[in-house]
Amino acid sequence: MGNTFPGGAHEISLSNGNTSVFVDVMMLAASATVSTEWGYRFAGRIALSDQNVFGLGTAGFALEDLDWGQPGENAAANKRLVLDTLALAASRYRWDELDYFPPLIEDVLRRFQAMVGDFDTTSAAPDLDDSLFPGPEEVVARSCLRHRVLAPLVAIPDCVFCDGR
Repeated sequence: MGNTFPGGAHEISLSNGNTSVFVDVMMLAASATVSTEWGYRFAGRIALSDQNVFGLGTAGFALEDLDWGQPGENAAANKRLVLDTLALAASRYRWDELDYFPPLIEDVLRRFQAMVGDFDTTSAAPDLDDSLFPGPEEVVARSCLRHRVLAPLVAIPDCVFCDGR
């Protein structure tokens, strides 16, 4: 069992192990790049992919399920944030703090960058399912002091590194 992340003409399938690594490196990077309400919502969506909390094989999400914001500047800025977060993660940002070395995730991050880069943010469904992308009321600008990463979900006080691993 694994997880699927579709977006436009692309689809990335990850094992449960690679999904966990993806969440780890993305939360490290998102904690450095996020500063807007939409950014916290995006970090919340990454946190929703934490299989230690939500179960194995339940982490995938489609780029079409994200509320990218109004077409134009908002959507472009939000897409840029995702690309910047992916680039920071691919630069091995804070990987030295992990208790493992994730070399296989570099290819996954490159594939995600290509998928997001090619993605047309106006293709998101007009009637988005709110359960697939956290709303502003579901996220908070809260950090885990121990791990220095975002713990952005109101309903889950722990960060992805404190959740019992």
